[in-house]
Amino acid sequence: MEQIHSRPMAGRTVLVTGGTTGIGKATALGLAMMGAHLAITGRDRGRTEDAAAELRAAGGGQVAVFVADLSSQSEVRRLADEVLQCLSRIDVLVNNVGGYWNTRHVTADGLERTFALNHLAPFLLTNLLLDRLKRSASARVVTVSSNAQAMGRIDFDDLQGERSYSGARAYNQSKLANVLFTYELARRLQATSVTANALHPGVVDTSFGAEDPGGVQRLFVPFMRPFMKAPAQGAATSIHLASAPDLEQLTGRYFANSAPKRSSKRSYDEAAAARLWQVSADLVGLTAPATTS
Repeated sequence: MEQIHSRPMAGRTVLVTGGTTGIGKATALGLAMMGAHLAITGRDRGRTEDAAAELRAAGGGQVAVFVADLSSQSEVRRLADEVLQCLSRIDVLVNNVGGYWNTRHVTADGLERTFALNHLAPFLLTNLLLDRLKRSASARVVTVSSNAQAMGRIDFDDLQGERSYSGARAYNQSKLANVLFTYELARRLQATSVTANALHPGVVDTSFGAEDPGGVQRLFVPFMRPFMKAPAQGAATSIHLASAPDLEQLTGRYFANSAPKRSSKRSYDEAAAARLWQVSADLVGLTAPATTS
């Protein structure tokens, strides 16, 4: 007979963005096996349905499927509407989707793709789902950052890389933005039961960056592969943050290897975090800011 404590996420609903491959899929799989009711997003319906079928087979539970390209703000808004119609509660939002592009790409909204997908998408989606999260007791927002945040700098004068673009610089900036966003969100949600934490998954062997790889990726990834984590190992910290009972009230922290650690000095700049929040809200047309109510 199955012991009840082996399904610690039973009765909880978790939304994982980018849940069709890599760390996102491994995160969803781990939580499905813990009994969670899963919802995943992906860009391609066929791949997303296939991933959902695998999750249902592994966890034996419900898996909701949402298809959206999160680099587009109208798609993020449509996704949020569909999620709110479909899910009566959201106990955990895992902002997992992300990407790396060596050359500068512009989204449908005229924004640089790395910043749009890696930062603005989770910023907008989280805000649009915030009321539902607040109504779900002890909800959690888990945002996948990277140790690249330590090399990041928010260039407020050239956020979109219009004057000067480097794939690495854009990526590092977006990952620092993830941490600044998390800390600012935690401050704004102090009077609620919603927590917000960020994490570094480790250097994981996935298809990440494969659409437009840089020279370093092309040269070194084949040699580094034996030393990289498998997606399941990379998902361990996301799963821990989503499910660990002792983290129910811990908020505004950065984790690596399932343990809290200090993030970069720049990530604790509260003035920069508040400024980034306002700039982001303007860029996505968010009129009602998140409050502590």
